[in-house]
Amino acid sequence: MKAVILAAGEGVRLQPITLTKPKHLIEIGGKPILAHGLNAVKASGINEVLIVVHYMADAIRDYFGDGERFGLKIEYAEQKGVLGTGNAVSVVEPYVKDDFLLVYGDLLFTSEAVRKVLATHNEEKPAATMAVVSVESPENYGVVELREEKYVKRIVEKPNRGEAPTNLANAGIYVFSTEIFDKVKETSASARGEWEITDAISLLLTEKKPVLAVKIPSGEWFDIGRPWDLLEANRWALLRMKHELHGQIEEGAHIIGPVTVAENVRIRSGAYIEGPAFIDEGSDIGPNCYIRPFTSIGKKVRIGNACEIKNSIIMDNTHIGHLSYVGDSVICENCNLGAGTVTANYRLDAGTIKMLVKDKVVNTGRKKLGAILGADVKAGINTLFMPGVKVGNNCWIGPNVVVYRDLPPNTITLLKQNLERRKLNTA
Repeated sequence: MKAVILAAGEGVRLQPITLTKPKHLIEIGGKPILAHGLNAVKASGINEVLIVVHYMADAIRDYFGDGERFGLKIEYAEQKGVLGTGNAVSVVEPYVKDDFLLVYGDLLFTSEAVRKVLATHNEEKPAATMAVVSVESPENYGVVELREEKYVKRIVEKPNRGEAPTNLANAGIYVFSTEIFDKVKETSASARGEWEITDAISLLLTEKKPVLAVKIPSGEWFDIGRPWDLLEANRWALLRMKHELHGQIEEGAHIIGPVTVAENVRIRSGAYIEGPAFIDEGSDIGPNCYIRPFTSIGKKVRIGNACEIKNSIIMDNTHIGHLSYVGDSVICENCNLGAGTVTANYRLDAGTIKMLVKDKVVNTGRKKLGAILGADVKAGINTLFMPGVKVGNNCWIGPNVVVYRDLPPNTITLLKQNLERRKLNTA
């Protein structure tokens, strides 16, 4: 059986991170999101993969190549635009001759979850099989209603709050027979100009074709849709990976719990690192730093003297100056934060933190959330980022600025001072 992975989307809700890289290449726990998915597919026994690409397709092709270094055979199909999951499946047809696995490329999932779906499909041979998972907020997902506990009755896309027929979400893991291609051709575009695979599944249901649902544990699946989801995804990955210590760990440095220190890393004396945590190749940490749990640090990152990093993702080639604090934040590649930079992560009123996503204010539900900084951001000394702010790529922020609101890409923000000068009376 061949696996098809959809990796064509722009990831608009994850901006500013996705302004400079596709969401499928965002690294958590030292690997791109898509690499985690490919590893799970391989561990489930599938070695042939077709990746559907569009947005920054060359970056995905360059990273994964023909799949040889991942122990896979990878091909690519180009989707001509962001035209929905149904259109993506229509692109797949020339490459697939038999039943195939289909997964969304911006998910985290275990090989056990994939095996359950495959086993059910191979045993019962329905027109389609799909994974479902219990969620706390079904209004954010396609919700699946069942009959007889295993047959899909209908799929309701993002129902109003309190109106969902169940709390079972479409998990984005399917096995399809080739019947799905004819059904996709019978669908029409949605109001936003996209063809959805769930519409094709609904046509199968209308024709009384069996579509099976396989319930997977919520702990075996994670959906990444908004910037703060990356922090939970990072936690998910760090808890499941095997940790190893390499690099140079100086006397007086303390490593507590499961921590990965990659090759050519320098951990200077006085550093205190609590796992689970990940520090990638060529990074330089300390001295006298505190790296707290659920932190991932990329390649060639410099964390200066007396910094504290907590539950954050720091991407490649970023420099964080001495006496800085970064908490519950995502800092993209090639950033330079001056000494004394602080990402505040807690509201004074102890309320949940809101963030602007696609021009709408969204309650994140988190009481701890710092800043999201795009690539190539430069912040002067003593810059303060308030909870939940986003800074676009290639922004420069002057010293002593308090960033209260989101900053668009390619802008400079400076503090204008009103100075009063008086003659000193020495009498």
